[in-house]
Amino acid sequence: MNIHEYQAKELFEKFGVPSPRGQVAETAEQAREIAGGIAGKIVVKAQVHAGGRGKGTFKNGFQGGVHLADSADEIGEIAGKMIGQTLVTHQTGEAGKPVGKVMVAEAVDIEKEYYLAILMDREGRCPMIVASTEGGVNIEEVAEKTPEKILREPVHPLAGLQPYEVRKIAARLGFAGDTAKQFGKLLRALYKLFLACDCSMVEINPLVTTPDGAVLALDAKFGFDDNALYRHPDIEAMRDVSEEDPREVAASEFDLNYIGLDGNIACLVNGAGLAMATMDIIKHCGGEPANFLDVGGGATEEQVTNAFKIILGDPNVKGILVNIFGGIMDCDVIAHGIVAACKQVDLNIPLVVRLEGNNVEAGKKTLAGSDVALIAADDLADAAKKAVAAIAA
Repeated sequence: MNIHEYQAKELFEKFGVPSPRGQVAETAEQAREIAGGIAGKIVVKAQVHAGGRGKGTFKNGFQGGVHLADSADEIGEIAGKMIGQTLVTHQTGEAGKPVGKVMVAEAVDIEKEYYLAILMDREGRCPMIVASTEGGVNIEEVAEKTPEKILREPVHPLAGLQPYEVRKIAARLGFAGDTAKQFGKLLRALYKLFLACDCSMVEINPLVTTPDGAVLALDAKFGFDDNALYRHPDIEAMRDVSEEDPREVAASEFDLNYIGLDGNIACLVNGAGLAMATMDIIKHCGGEPANFLDVGGGATEEQVTNAFKIILGDPNVKGILVNIFGGIMDCDVIAHGIVAACKQVDLNIPLVVRLEGNNVEAGKKTLAGSDVALIAADDLADAAKKAVAAIAA
């Protein structure tokens, strides 16, 4: 789950991570009122779950999702051109993202920009601090062109962040004196936030220093462990489903793991690894997968039925491949789900089914005894070939 920048600011304030003052606005008038309470220059930022806002373009022709202004009236005028409009950036694709809110905050004079992140390192099985003196730009480009400018510091999961590690990172970033102390305080607060909120990632880009020596988090991105959200109802309440694929939102309501893709052969599989293999073999056989959909090891008939409905909600889908290997899963449960789904929806596209494993004979008998028009497959390779051939026919 991701959150908006203004919500990240709320977490920063709670854990003592210093950042510029600011509030969220849902109308141009609210933006004007907030700006009226800020002295000096003011920044207004479109709130969407996408990077590249500053260089983005609104579909109404307005340029840029981040603007500086000197007066409250100017901020209100800019906000009016953003709110209710669709912002297109290099991360949103041509469809863009609708802007329902903007954040209005005090602008700061920037002396230098840095990059700072804490994330889970799966290989090292520990939190990893990633930092760079090259902030305010795409960190992937820095990693590609000047990898020596990115420093990584693993943190022992039991010992936690140690003072010498904080000093080491501060020194490598070029901080000294009071600025190093401020950075250390910020980093410790950020690490505390990372652990307490069960984050998978916290990214500050840019982290800035100001001419008067302050160290501030200017922009942030958060990722949370979805499996731990039950411990954080306050964070779960921050979820903005309008920023997500409606199909993925619907899938989450039925405990289905769904990710929409650009292809035309939908996959319904039990198990993440098997789902990945299914997508790979579809591609290998000349097709394009339309989604990743894992119904899990203990799916019910209701879940399978709703999985079909979500799949058929994608107009690009021209065929469906069901690939089930029954371990914990009962193949007959899947079969009944397929039959129930086909009775509830108008299935007029090819359906290829491969069942194997627990109670497979009962599952095949259920399918054979129904009036569902389907193509049976013996194994995964056979299923992929038949699915690709069926949509080409």
